[in-house]
Amino acid sequence: MLIVLISIASIILIFLTIWFAYRRTLRIRDRLHMNQVLTNITHELLTPLSVISASVEHLREQNPEYAADYAVMELNVERVTHLLQEILETSKSQAGELKLRVSQGDVMDYIRQTALSVEPLMYKYGLHFTIQCTPQSMMGWIDTDKIGKIIYNLLSNAAKFTKTPGEVFLKAWTNDNYDQVTIEVRDTGIGIPQSRIKHLFQRYYDGDYRWMQVNGTGLGLALTRDLAYLHNGTINCKSEEGKGTTFTVTFPISKESYNAMQIDEQHAFDPTKTPKTILDIRALEQLPEQLAVPVLKERNENFYNILIVEDNQELLMLLNTLLCSKYNVLTASNGRQALEMIESNDVDLIISDVMMPEMDGNELTRQIKSSDIWNFLPIILISSLTSEEARKESMLIGADDYITKPFRLGDLELRINNIIENRKRIVGDRNAVAPETEERPLTADEEFLRRANECVRKHLSDSEFDRETFAAEMGASSSTLYNKLRLLTGMNISNFIREIRMKEAKRLAESQPDIRVSDLAYMVGFKDPKYFATCFKRDFGIQPSELIAKAQEKSVNH
Repeated sequence: MLIVLISIASIILIFLTIWFAYRRTLRIRDRLHMNQVLTNITHELLTPLSVISASVEHLREQNPEYAADYAVMELNVERVTHLLQEILETSKSQAGELKLRVSQGDVMDYIRQTALSVEPLMYKYGLHFTIQCTPQSMMGWIDTDKIGKIIYNLLSNAAKFTKTPGEVFLKAWTNDNYDQVTIEVRDTGIGIPQSRIKHLFQRYYDGDYRWMQVNGTGLGLALTRDLAYLHNGTINCKSEEGKGTTFTVTFPISKESYNAMQIDEQHAFDPTKTPKTILDIRALEQLPEQLAVPVLKERNENFYNILIVEDNQELLMLLNTLLCSKYNVLTASNGRQALEMIESNDVDLIISDVMMPEMDGNELTRQIKSSDIWNFLPIILISSLTSEEARKESMLIGADDYITKPFRLGDLELRINNIIENRKRIVGDRNAVAPETEERPLTADEEFLRRANECVRKHLSDSEFDRETFAAEMGASSSTLYNKLRLLTGMNISNFIREIRMKEAKRLAESQPDIRVSDLAYMVGFKDPKYFATCFKRDFGIQPSELIAKAQEKSVNH
């Protein structure tokens, strides 16, 4: 019996061993297949990007007046190219196909030049950047492509997760035998919880530990670790929440540290030629001035005020440029800035990205929709998350619409116009009150409008009566008054005041046939009778003098 049991157990053990070996083989095969798929897709995408880049250059030569648009195209082609190359390198690393090729040159000078090329990024984030190499010059053997990518990834991470004003330091030094170099990248940023440091170098972990929600592929640090190991080096991380993070990479630079297949003795490297991975950073310096700095154009009182919240500077400025001809556009780079803008500015509609640093679009929506003052503000969220679950989450929080990237400007404008028209219809339905047979107490909103009307009429002839005075007499801030009037009437403060004045002017012109146009203008708070006549004609389709003449004729006939 025991022999039978042992035989059965042996058969089961053999079966399980074969099964697990088979499953492991399948996993390896599937992983290799996926790596090959990623490699093929990446190569296929790089080809049309090259065509696009060449086409943009051709357009620049043919029509140089569109320089701003070409700069945005080239910058984003460069960024997509960098992302694809990162995926390609990761795929090669997983498949064991990433090769090392070291050559001789001034290692310290190369590290310095590579770090300097990332300086525009530090400037963009408003960070103080320090580079220290000891000694200043030292010859050695390195793969410049791999070391360049390590430096780029560590510095770009430090910049993204350090708030202004902050500091980023790069320090490089050698050991006593001059056969090894250590690069330390330290920042004064948000830091990383100790419980999460062990996961730092896992692929696709970026969105987990980076609670500031800065966009990323989740490949950067994993690839950096692979490149350090490939270079026979090590990488370590120390961090303290709220104080900063330090990454330390150590690698050999002696020729003896590498085998014959890894050594290129024919080509010494040039320290001044930095890797292709950082060209997108240099492109930031070449952005035209009109795209580099937000310009708030003069407000048009008849336009709706739209706040665009987007952490990508180029997309933010592009949307500003494209929409400012039809709307008054305000901009913010994250949810926290957006809340500050809402408190100090008149806003009718918000367009916000979902994934942003400091405060994301979903949290911005949650705070606005839970506010008694701002909860009526419509919000359109834009996201690269295309899943139905992501859309439902945003809509349940209170978003009025959800658009996935990439999107067409025409589609965005259609959503904006639909929301505005729906709000106008709501206001119209609210104001279309049926005649009542008996008196009833006024609602809070009706009482507010009654007081607002009385307040304007009390200052009807005062040409200095403005929104600040109006808000103070109503016992509210100017932004609260604006939001309340927009919600109840569909008008902003200036239009609300002007409508009351124009209606009173029409009543006076019809009831006082002997009144002069200039006196009529002054009676309703206009300093310039000509401008008053223009507004009157625009509102009522007739000059005030013509209306007065008709009133005189009617008076004579009676």
